[in-house]
Amino acid sequence: MIEWFKALHVISVIAWMAGMLYLPRLFVYHSVAETGSVQSETFKVMERRLLRAITTPAMIATWIFGLAMVGQGIIDWGSVWPWVKAALVLALSGYHGLLVRHTRAFAEDRNDRPQKYFRMINEVPTVLMIGIVIMVIVKPF
Repeated sequence: MIEWFKALHVISVIAWMAGMLYLPRLFVYHSVAETGSVQSETFKVMERRLLRAITTPAMIATWIFGLAMVGQGIIDWGSVWPWVKAALVLALSGYHGLLVRHTRAFAEDRNDRPQKYFRMINEVPTVLMIGIVIMVIVKPF
């Protein structure tokens, strides 16, 4: 059973990361689209669908399958690495919340962030993902 949890967890993580890498790219282009334009309205639909149909369900599945593995007792909580991983996953979840907030702001035509901001925050999930993968595979601590 644990192999199924692992497989479903990895599949969920991949989908979650795809959404969190693509959504800020949409924001980059949406931030320069004229409010009320066809382009802006199209971005709103794309952002909403990406968030609601892929990114958020994938995050929920990631948490469910991750906690299911924790419940199986396969984690050595006496080591440091699972605590670091947990902190990074919480940070990734917080970043997801930030994307939700930006999606709402765009949907309500009240984005006040420049294109450069979205280009910068687009790097956050990659950095967190690298840390998480290192904690799980290398277990440096």
